[in-house]
Amino acid sequence: MSNPQNHNFIAKLGNEEIMFETGRLAQQAGGAVTVRVGDSLLLVTATANKTVKEDLDFFPLTVDYEERLYAAGRIPGSFFRREGRPSEEAILVCRLVDRPLRPLFDKTIRNEVQIVITALSSDGEHHLDIMAVNGASTALMISDIPWAGPVGAVRIGLIDDNLVVNPNVQEMEESPLDLRVAGTKDAILMVEAGADEVSEEILLEALRLAHEAIQDVIEMQMRMQAEVGKEKAQLIVDEDHPEVRAVIEPWLGNKILTVLEAEGTKAEKNQLRDNLKEELLAAFVDDETLEPTEIEKAFEDIFRDVTRQRILTEGLRPDGRRSAEIRPIWCEVGLLPRAHGSGVFTRGETQILSIATLGMPDDEQRLDTLGPRDTKRYLHHYNMPPYSTGEAGRIGGTKRREVGHGALAERALLPVIPSEEDFPYTLRVVSEAISSNGSTSMGSVCGSTLSLLDAGVPIKYPVSGIAMGLVTDPDNDRFVVLSDIQGVEDALGDMDFKVAGTRQGVTALQMDIKIKGIRWEIFEQALAQAKEGRLHILAEMEKTISTPRPDISPYAPRIITINIDPEKIGKVIGPGGKIVRAIQEETGVRISIDDDGTVYIATSDSNGAALAKDRIHLLTAEAEVGEIYTGKVVRATDFGLFVEILPGTDGMVHISQLADYRVSKTTDVADVGDEIMVMVTDIDEEGKIRLSRLAVLEGWTPEEARERDRVLSSSSGRGGRRGGGRDHRRGSRGGGNRRR
Repeated sequence: MSNPQNHNFIAKLGNEEIMFETGRLAQQAGGAVTVRVGDSLLLVTATANKTVKEDLDFFPLTVDYEERLYAAGRIPGSFFRREGRPSEEAILVCRLVDRPLRPLFDKTIRNEVQIVITALSSDGEHHLDIMAVNGASTALMISDIPWAGPVGAVRIGLIDDNLVVNPNVQEMEESPLDLRVAGTKDAILMVEAGADEVSEEILLEALRLAHEAIQDVIEMQMRMQAEVGKEKAQLIVDEDHPEVRAVIEPWLGNKILTVLEAEGTKAEKNQLRDNLKEELLAAFVDDETLEPTEIEKAFEDIFRDVTRQRILTEGLRPDGRRSAEIRPIWCEVGLLPRAHGSGVFTRGETQILSIATLGMPDDEQRLDTLGPRDTKRYLHHYNMPPYSTGEAGRIGGTKRREVGHGALAERALLPVIPSEEDFPYTLRVVSEAISSNGSTSMGSVCGSTLSLLDAGVPIKYPVSGIAMGLVTDPDNDRFVVLSDIQGVEDALGDMDFKVAGTRQGVTALQMDIKIKGIRWEIFEQALAQAKEGRLHILAEMEKTISTPRPDISPYAPRIITINIDPEKIGKVIGPGGKIVRAIQEETGVRISIDDDGTVYIATSDSNGAALAKDRIHLLTAEAEVGEIYTGKVVRATDFGLFVEILPGTDGMVHISQLADYRVSKTTDVADVGDEIMVMVTDIDEEGKIRLSRLAVLEGWTPEEARERDRVLSSSSGRGGRRGGGRDHRRGSRGGGNRRR
């Protein structure tokens, strides 16, 4: 292979330059580019199979994000020391890339298309997700794959009340808004946001700024395609058959309207629809010019068009609701007796059971990824079993959709979760979608709120969520925004626009569309209508529970927090964790220790917690001059006894400080293993501790004990009592391990 010819292009995004290069790497891919910002570098490829995948009724697009830890100079922490399944963060990047690209493909293509993004270098300063979207669009543009791009993507932050284009990782730590936007030259295609109760007005302003910011990236891609792009392939497409529609439409007449106007559950209406389809197939079974698959496809198209036109012209939805009407809601909390918190949120035929669990700080999730975070203390997991849609199916690993829904609901609650200082628990909420007819992710937001309130978690405000839909007429400017969409409206509509938030503002936002962009007035109406719906849902939830329970569940751990010197963490843990394990076994508590010296003691037994607290205080205490300790003799010498007054802390009692008479042998007073009461009389600059038994017997002060040492030293070590000490019969100043 001859030396590759590199082609470099540069685009501006905010204050950063993005460098795109092609020609050097992955030359057999359909399209390949490297994307570089600072020292972060991605390789992005787009490739289509040459053959059609048979028996598909959808466009087979796959996006894979390969997170290589060598990009950050790290070796994976797994047993085999290699990357395993994609992390949650990687799956979310895949979904972020897929969503703005998919609407711009011809949906009749049946060739498999795969986009692979490989993280080759990460400097920890620049976000890789936005680079991935821009790289994927560029790879498609210069590839031989037909696609109606380009797409540009950008992140918008809010720093010191100013909207900032393309902020870096450090800047985003101070931003209450994390808005990611992708779009074409003329319209926005995808929105993803997490926010700390930001207003709808700020969001609209940020969206406009984002669309302006991506124009240079889009222009660069068009220039790159013109200069180095491949000729587009003529992929075989699944053909439409308008003649079939023309034959069956007269037979259908008003039969579809009859199905739409019928009352019933989702299953009952689906059955009516299936019955009509079977009647249609039976009516044309003898017509050899029509294939059953062609008839079924034409039927689905007609059903979709009739449903949409009914919404546009009459304002009536498949279940008879008006555009802004929300399905009936009922809620329940405390359903599960042993769970720390539980809530059921039901909206129409969508039902979510959410369960909150309180754990120790060390239960937090540790992330081994290239992302900016390395831990998570609030986790939300979403499950959707097959029975939720009345079907039987395989239950296995977590699907990408479940990861995405879980992350969206997690993001929605994150701004209201109390800080670790105020509530030192790791929190996990699991949302089980036990019945599904649209908007289970937003139902999970509502269920999460109910379960956290039931668990006694002091969240800042309740959060609710709503999914908005859209029906547009491509032949004119008519559109209808739908509140609280159900499954059929999601399938037949043009937009899935999810908004979550409190009464104060938006906490999460996600938009997916199936058309090639929407107008600003649609955004404005959708946000306004979503706010109205969100507040209605909050009011319904608050009829069941509006504030956190005054106390946590009796089955949840009670956490006591103490602080120790970070230098003494090792004393508490012990070699190989021996000491901390012994304390836990003896007291029945769980102990977690942060690097800053914060110690968390969790138990349902207050006596065990108090005992563990005393043990830790004893392990980390420092000897203080004037304190009296009961210690154990650990070594005897001719000149004195070495006494352990605290765990791991020894001091010496000189022979002259053992008794009020002349001592010939130190072991005449105490031997190794004996306990004696001593006072700390001095600690020198090297930390050596001088002790006195005599000071305890005589009731001396440390100064008096030190004076005796000086007198004895000046008289060359002659024994005898000096200085007229106090009557030892007055006794010591008390017993116990430590006295003051």
